[in-house]
Amino acid sequence: MLVDVHCHLTDKVFQDKLDEIVSEAKKIGVRALVSSGLGLIDSLKVLEISDYRNIFPSIGIMPYELEGYEEVIELIEKNSDKIVAVGEVGLDYHIYTAVDRRLQEKVFIEFINLAERLDLPIIVHSRSAGRYALEILFKHNAEKVIMHAFDGSASHAIEGVRKGYYFSIPPSIVRSQQKQKLVKRLPIENLLLESDAPALSPVLGEVNKPSNIKISIEWISRLKNISTGKVEEVTTENALKILKINLI
Repeated sequence: MLVDVHCHLTDKVFQDKLDEIVSEAKKIGVRALVSSGLGLIDSLKVLEISDYRNIFPSIGIMPYELEGYEEVIELIEKNSDKIVAVGEVGLDYHIYTAVDRRLQEKVFIEFINLAERLDLPIIVHSRSAGRYALEILFKHNAEKVIMHAFDGSASHAIEGVRKGYYFSIPPSIVRSQQKQKLVKRLPIENLLLESDAPALSPVLGEVNKPSNIKISIEWISRLKNISTGKVEEVTTENALKILKINLI
C-alpha cells in the first residue's frame, strides 16, 4: 500500500482522465492519493471528487495567488472533518517582492494557526523559501508538518526533522541533486512519497502522474541503500500516521 501525499487531480490536464489516472496508480500499489485544492473553486472540486477510498482532500492556496484566501479559510473550517490536511500553503520567494513576501508570511501564519487549532497537518509549499518557512513554523509551534518538495538545504531540513516534520519526495528527484542530497541526509522515518502531479515530472516538461511515485521509491532505495520494500513500508506508515487515513 502506497500513499501519494500530494497531487492535483483537479488540474485541467487530468480532465476526463481521472479514472484512468487513479487506476494506473492503483496498479503500482497506490491506495491513497491526497489531492490538494488551490483556492476556493479548485478546493470545492477537490471535495467533489474525493471518495475517501482512493482520493482524499486537502485544501489550500498558492502563496502567490492569495486573493480571496479568507474564503479558503472559511471552507477549511466548514469542512475540517472531511479534509486530511490544510494545504498546500506557505511561501514562494522565487520571483516576488518584499511587499509580497510580507503578505505571504502573514497569510502563512494564519493557516499555521488554523491547522493547529483544527488539529490537522499542514502541507507546506516553500519554493526558494525553505529556511524562512521552517523558521516561521518553528516560531509558531507547528507540530504536524509535511514539507512538500522542499528545495532548501539538507542542513535546514535536519532542523525540521528534529521537530518531527516530514519531507515528501517527488519523482523530479531524478534530475535534482538537491533532492538527492536531501534523501541521503534525512532519516527514512521522516520521508514521504509525493507526485505533485501534474508538476515535478521525472522528465522536465512532461506531465507527471501519481504512478510515478514508484520512481521516488527507487531513488530513495538506491540513495539510502535499503530495499524498495522497506521504503514502501516506512513511507506508508509515516503517511498514515500524519494524515490519519484509514485504508481498508
